[in-house]
Amino acid sequence: MLAMFMGAIEATIVSTAMPAIVGELGGFSLYSWVFSAYLLMNSVTVLIYGKLADLFGRKPVLLFGLTIFMIGSILCGFSENMEMLILFRLIQGFGAGAVMPIATTIVGDIYTTEERAKIQGYLSSVWGISAILGPAIGGLLVEFASWQYVFWVNIPLGILSMLGLWMFLHEKIEKKSHEIDYIGAILITIGISSLMYILVEGGHRWKWISFPSAAFFMVSFAAITLFVINEKRAAEPMMPFSIWKEKSIFIANIVSLTTGVMLIGISSFLPAFVQGVMEESPIVAGFALTAMSIGWPIASTFAGRISLAKGYRFTCMAGGLMLIVGGTFFATMTPGAGPLWAAVGSFFTGVGMGLTSTAFILLIQGTVGWQQRGIATASNMFMRNLGNTIGAALLGGILNSRFMAYLEKNGTGVEGKPTLETANVLLDAKDRAALPENVRALLQEGLTLSLHTVYIGVLLFALISMALILFLPKKKPA
Repeated sequence: MLAMFMGAIEATIVSTAMPAIVGELGGFSLYSWVFSAYLLMNSVTVLIYGKLADLFGRKPVLLFGLTIFMIGSILCGFSENMEMLILFRLIQGFGAGAVMPIATTIVGDIYTTEERAKIQGYLSSVWGISAILGPAIGGLLVEFASWQYVFWVNIPLGILSMLGLWMFLHEKIEKKSHEIDYIGAILITIGISSLMYILVEGGHRWKWISFPSAAFFMVSFAAITLFVINEKRAAEPMMPFSIWKEKSIFIANIVSLTTGVMLIGISSFLPAFVQGVMEESPIVAGFALTAMSIGWPIASTFAGRISLAKGYRFTCMAGGLMLIVGGTFFATMTPGAGPLWAAVGSFFTGVGMGLTSTAFILLIQGTVGWQQRGIATASNMFMRNLGNTIGAALLGGILNSRFMAYLEKNGTGVEGKPTLETANVLLDAKDRAALPENVRALLQEGLTLSLHTVYIGVLLFALISMALILFLPKKKPA
């Protein structure tokens, strides 16, 4: 739980400190890469660590990951410019790829199916606590100390979790020589890195229909194709595709991808609606989003018990229904609805995520044996990460294109010809108040229309998730 808390709090605590970091280091154009670099390495390595944990045991792989994560964290605090910070975030992400999947896998190892269902609720509560404490701790450190401590605050937690693992986790590993799938590891790294890089940069640095975009997509497609071919031939494949032949695991992973798209769509774009359209403060926007982090651990706590009593499919269907309710709140949200409407939508989405994600982990870990539990757990987390990245690119592209089309159609007669960049002004109360009334009205209407389209997309992914859940086999914990 200490290790998971360290990884979970990283995202929220850094988000709070980013304005201060950019203020000191400069490089606003590289803002998104501070997050993307971490996510990129985390996503690329999660499958590799999952497989290594199955080969060599959870303990050495998790200790290695925690060590690299802490080295990256220490270096981040010593960054002198944005480029250095991005490089060190890559190192941090390289270690973080081991933390979440292997910590969750260890729980699968040391508890019985019935105990596992109960304990997963405690693990999920880590996410809720980190989501609430992260912004508060980050804000206090930036205001009363320095942004460097945002990265260093994790070090004591990391040392404590490593000591606990070293002293108390005892594994019986069968000592034998392994044929590590180096080619598979290299191919999946190239394939996923290329895909995620173009999804982050596409539409910004290069147009979607351009030679660089096409080149990255081709490299990604070729590497992933070769990876699949290699895995079928490898003695000990990095990704044993046999686990995907299990219907329940296949559906759980695909639904994790679609809910990952939903998750990023809400967490990325809800603050823009609450601040820019509803004209509320960043604190109120944060509250609206935090409601998701309250619903998630509450639902996770009950998800295990419901799974034991009613089965995995019932639990996932209940979660899918909550996702649709949450998506409906967002799709019907109007500027006059108020932040409470947004918070209720967030809460229901959190409940849906808590029920489905916990049931999926329990289902997957109960379907495979010890030798495949690491990679099976990692594959589920990898699919959600991939969903986040695809969602950020897809829904961000929808927002930008819809907004630009609206401004081109309605902004011709307005002074100063507002552009997409002008919308940044809506997020600052002073700058927004200084705008001419007609310009402010135009931008707010354009942002409302664009975000409404994004939230229709979120609801659509909720409906797709529910449709897929219906295909889950009726299965109760053994």
